[in-house]
Amino acid sequence: QVQLVEAGGGLVQAGGSLRLSCAASGLTFSVYVMGWFRQAPGKEREFVGGIIWRASSTRYADSVKGRFTISRDNAKNTVYLQMNSLKPEDTAVYYCAADTRTWGIRTDRNAYEYWGQGTQVTVSS
Repeated sequence: QVQLVEAGGGLVQAGGSLRLSCAASGLTFSVYVMGWFRQAPGKEREFVGGIIWRASSTRYADSVKGRFTISRDNAKNTVYLQMNSLKPEDTAVYYCAADTRTWGIRTDRNAYEYWGQGTQVTVSS
């Protein structure tokens, strides 16, 4: 089992920045990939980006590329999502997720077995 806890959400004006964190505990040695997803009201949960847990490879959705950056601190078992130049359309509940089965960053939410509780990000115009 892997437990994930997100933090860092909040309200920010358009153009501002936020950094989300996702702390992992439990069987973290089994994690291959950590992903970030988001879900806006009335929409499906969508892939934001991901990182190979023991490497530096990342992958991003086109909608956030160049604005969002994912990093990790393996010593703290924590992954971060740095969000810059935020837009109102970035408003959503953000979730981190862990994939323990695939050595590759997948965009399909069904590839991820473990999920955090989510943290709200609201960007005002």
